[in-house]
Amino acid sequence: MRYVTFLASLFLLGQPAAAAVTPEIDPRASLNVVQQWIYNYRAKPDYAHVPAAVRVLFHAQSFKEPENSGIYLGFIAGAIGSNPAKAEQLVNSFFPVPPEDEWVIVRAIAYSGLPDWRNLLRRIAPKMPGRQVMIDSYLAGTLPTLTAIPLEEAKPGMFDKLRGVFTRNPFAKEDRKLNTALTFAGSQDLLDTLWGYYFATGSHLPIVRIMQMLPWSKSRETVDKLTVGSMARYTLASYAVRDAGLREFLRSELAGQPAAIKTPLAEVIQAADTVQLGAVRKDALAAVEEFKAKGSDSRRNLDFWGQVGVGAVALGCVSAAALGQVALGIPCVIGGSASQGLLSFWEKQQ
Repeated sequence: MRYVTFLASLFLLGQPAAAAVTPEIDPRASLNVVQQWIYNYRAKPDYAHVPAAVRVLFHAQSFKEPENSGIYLGFIAGAIGSNPAKAEQLVNSFFPVPPEDEWVIVRAIAYSGLPDWRNLLRRIAPKMPGRQVMIDSYLAGTLPTLTAIPLEEAKPGMFDKLRGVFTRNPFAKEDRKLNTALTFAGSQDLLDTLWGYYFATGSHLPIVRIMQMLPWSKSRETVDKLTVGSMARYTLASYAVRDAGLREFLRSELAGQPAAIKTPLAEVIQAADTVQLGAVRKDALAAVEEFKAKGSDSRRNLDFWGQVGVGAVALGCVSAAALGQVALGIPCVIGGSASQGLLSFWEKQQ
C-alpha cells in the first residue's frame, strides 16, 4: 500500500500548479480552492482567512485518514506558530470542531513551535475532554513535538543485540509488540507535515529537516527510508521549480553540507533549475523497483559472504567479548558450514 501511495504521489506532484493567485476563502468553498490557497499562502499571507480555510478542511473530511492529512496538519500548526500574540484567538476560532477531528487541534498546537504551547494546550483542553489522554501525553512528553521527532530510531549496538540474545528466555512465548515510535524514516506523512508548515510560514527550518532525509534517496537499507528519501528529493525539486526563493536557499546551503547530503541536493538543484523533474521521478521509481527485486544492501552482503564461505567471528568469541572475557583465548575465526549457521544468527538480529 505504501508503494502504491508513493507512485501516486509522484505522478500527482508532477502536475503543473495553477497561477499564483490567493483567493479569499468562503467556508463553503471547495477543497481544491483551499489547497491552492494553502500552496500560495507564504507568498501572500492571509491570516484573517485561516479560520475559514480550516473549516473547509474539516467540512471536507480532510482528516478522516490521519496518514494522508499531514500537509493540512502542518499548515494549521504553522499558522498557529506564526503569530504567537494571536495564537489562542486563532485556535478558538476553529471551534466547534467535529469530535473525531479534535486530535488535529491538539497535535497542531504541539507541533506549532510556540514557546508557550503547553499552556495554550492546557487552556484549550476543556473544549476537548474526549482527547484528554492525548493532551496529557503531549504535556508529559511521551508524545514528541515536531522538532523532537528523530529522523530514525537509534540502532542497538552489537553488544546490545547479544545481551538480548543471552538474557532472553528461549522457551518463553513473546507476543509481537506494536511499535509506536515516531520517526521521519517510518512516517511519510511527517514529510507532508513539514511542507505544510513551510507553506504557512515560509520558514526554512522544515526545509533543513527535509534536506537531512536526502541521503535516504541513495539508501538501500529499508524500503521505508528509500521511499521517504526519494519523496524528499522529488518534492524539494518539484516545489523549487515554482519557488525561486526556495531554489536560492537550497543553492546557498549546498557548499556547507556533508557529502551524503550534497550529492542528492545537487541533483535537486539541477533538476529544479532545468525543470527536469521526470528524471528525478524515474530514478526514484527505479530505485524502489530494484529494492523490491534485490532486497536491502545488508541482505545482499549476507548472501555474498555466505556464498564465498569466508571466515566469520565465532559465536563463542563474540559472547566472551560481550562478557568482558576476551582473554579466554577462544578461537575467533571459523569457516565452512559453521559460518553459514552464524550468518543465519546475525541475519535474525537485523
